[in-house]
Amino acid sequence: MTDRVRVIPRRPWTWRTTNLALFGVLALAFVTGVVAQATGAQRGAWVAVGHGVVELVVVALVPRKGRVAAGGMRRRRPSRWASVGLAALTLGTLAAGIGSATGLLGTVAGVEPLWVHIALALLLLPLLAWHVVVRPVRPRAADLGRRTLLRAGLLAAGGSVLYAGLEGAVRLAGLPGAQRRFTGSHLVDAAAAPVTSWLDDAVPDVQGRDWRLTVVDAGGTRSLSLDDLVASGTTTVRATLDCTSGWYATQTWTGVPVAHLFQGVDPAHRSVRVRSLTGYDRYLPLADLDHLLLAVAAGGAALTPGHGYPARLVAPGRRGFWWVKWVVAVEPTDEPWWWQPPLPLQ
Repeated sequence: MTDRVRVIPRRPWTWRTTNLALFGVLALAFVTGVVAQATGAQRGAWVAVGHGVVELVVVALVPRKGRVAAGGMRRRRPSRWASVGLAALTLGTLAAGIGSATGLLGTVAGVEPLWVHIALALLLLPLLAWHVVVRPVRPRAADLGRRTLLRAGLLAAGGSVLYAGLEGAVRLAGLPGAQRRFTGSHLVDAAAAPVTSWLDDAVPDVQGRDWRLTVVDAGGTRSLSLDDLVASGTTTVRATLDCTSGWYATQTWTGVPVAHLFQGVDPAHRSVRVRSLTGYDRYLPLADLDHLLLAVAAGGAALTPGHGYPARLVAPGRRGFWWVKWVVAVEPTDEPWWWQPPLPLQ
């Protein structure tokens, strides 16, 4: 009696398989991209690497999606041009991301390529949502089977190989991207660091003699002039400012440790609120208190208006949007630091 071996037929990729895979990968790219923007400490480097791998998985899926799109164009649906726009935005987002990572793409109309990458990704979201609604692909029980997991593993492996290959090529060719930080930011001269602010904050006109810092703590509320602040004793810290627009600079900052400003902090407090003259603010974990500096100078020179004069926060290990500029108030608070958007909304 001969044993019979049951052969499971190989199921080819279909338009449905391709669309599901691409949607899942794009969703993962968006999530990892948001988290990577918020990551400033080395321990979070894996998120940025993961984002790069996922983006290259999208690149690997482009030929398959191209065949699906070509079939859709032949059917001449009225919505086909929206699909073309979706494809163009996807390719533009990938091109800007790879151009930023390699350093081959310079500024676009004065804008850093990383910001172009982010802007295109945000424009992509509504079109992707439209595509899901208009061309729905309903999940099936088989989508969670072994074959799907195997394909996902192969895609992840392929993306990892492409990522490693791209990184190696960038280093061998000596491209500018070889010097970028784990966050993807490129090194700039600290003395020529760009003047940036989160979203729409304009540089305020601040006169040092009129500026006051409000400090609220267990002892009550105090108002300090710039002379009062400096008279309390300054120290220097070597720290890296890593801006989410795609650049970083390391230099020496001079200022007053935020912990020294408080006469007492209730252990029940959960965070430290730092507020800017513009109304922008961030809540930082109370555990960060001993590492925070209210800087009045950088690189041995007083801060310039664009870089936070007369005082800005220095928050080592955190991205630039935590480094509040034009600080006018600091206070411990019961508000938990995580009870705020991971990326500011103003």
